[in-house]
Amino acid sequence: MFSHIMLGTNDVQKSKKFYDAILGALGHEPGVIDDKGRCFWVKKTGIFGVTRPLDGAPASNGNGSTFGFAATSPAAADAWHAAGIANGGTNCEDPPGVREGRTGQLYLAYLRDPDGNKLCALHRIKN
Repeated sequence: MFSHIMLGTNDVQKSKKFYDAILGALGHEPGVIDDKGRCFWVKKTGIFGVTRPLDGAPASNGNGSTFGFAATSPAAADAWHAAGIANGGTNCEDPPGVREGRTGQLYLAYLRDPDGNKLCALHRIKN
């Protein structure tokens, strides 16, 4: 359904460090900064990127927005969360753990990136 997600940031290098850490915890390679100063993490299933806003205004997080990343296990979600906290992220929501969803149990970990964007690592637990 999605081809890519692009988030605004006020500091591409700081965001690269943060996202390299959390995405690295999920097995992804470090992001690559292009000639326009944007940073991208590219996979066959889609592209994630960060950029300074093109209009020159400061980046801001979306109220009510959450960007989710797939985790292969609860341990991977925990590693993602720990990497985020260690690299400038902040806790939000409940601590990482199991939650009941409409389609079964989910292991969720939430945090905010250095620009305040709400993120989630999600692992679907086989029932």
